[in-house]
Amino acid sequence: MAGARQESRAEPAGADREIVISRVIDAPRELVFKAFTEVRHLSRWWGPEGFTTTTRSFEFREGGEWVFVLHGPDGTDYSEWIRWLRITPPERIALLHGETRDDPNAFESVLTFAPDGAATRIEMQTVFPTKELRDEAVEKYHAIEGGRQTLSNLAAYVADLVRKEAEG
Repeated sequence: MAGARQESRAEPAGADREIVISRVIDAPRELVFKAFTEVRHLSRWWGPEGFTTTTRSFEFREGGEWVFVLHGPDGTDYSEWIRWLRITPPERIALLHGETRDDPNAFESVLTFAPDGAATRIEMQTVFPTKELRDEAVEKYHAIEGGRQTLSNLAAYVADLVRKEAEG
């Protein structure tokens, strides 16, 4: 996407269990937040390149859950579960993400949506229960690249929304 900037860092910032990925998206914060919090949008862009999402249930409120299947490009299905922990529209979302509601390896992510001129800087900070789980996510599941691709998908989706809105 023209004009979009993306940054990420994998090195620990006080914690060796953390991954932080950020990106600037050329759209107002309210629109980016909306694309992240309404299932009719979220189901269309969530996941790394080549993945698609089927939502089984979605309730966006503190304590609510999103239960979905992430379909990999190789045909593998991944059961996914997210509980929304804290929501501060349009600034911040904290969530717990695992395979199921009782997943002992679930990890917490905090997403911040900050104005950056007319654009929005989104930062996704993920903290894993252990350094070993963080390292496994990075090495085995390519979590950093997957996170970058997911935010890239969000940027492309929002750019399409902006374009369609401009066309009327």
